[in-house]
Amino acid sequence: MTNQRGTAVWHGDIKGSGEISTQSGTVQAPYSTGARFEGEKGTNPEELIGAAHAGCFTMFLTSILTKDGKQVKQIKTESKVTLDTSGEVPKVVKISLSTEGEVQGLSPEEFQQYAEKAKENCPMSQLLKAVPEMELASAKLK
Repeated sequence: MTNQRGTAVWHGDIKGSGEISTQSGTVQAPYSTGARFEGEKGTNPEELIGAAHAGCFTMFLTSILTKDGKQVKQIKTESKVTLDTSGEVPKVVKISLSTEGEVQGLSPEEFQQYAEKAKENCPMSQLLKAVPEMELASAKLK
């Protein structure tokens, strides 16, 4: 079993700002309500969840393809996290995955099946099952 840590420090009231960092030190980024809701420079929790989900999904997809003897050249994935701010409290209402791979000897239909399996079973997908909608918007072979 492994444990990984993330840390957040916030300064001031809700108009303030903070820093999000990872245990390894490879991520140290400013974040603020402006970055989260108004497109200002900096990161936000939804962007970080998207990056973590894309990374986890891609690693899991590569793993199951490799275990089945497939030759993976490259897989690239985007995870788009939709935050609905129209209600009383903001809610993540959708996550949309799009992936593209270069895999030798695989049909587009087979790649789709592997991608669906990764969407259902990667650890971040498991964690994010509380999101009302999670879709695999596209799975393409180059």
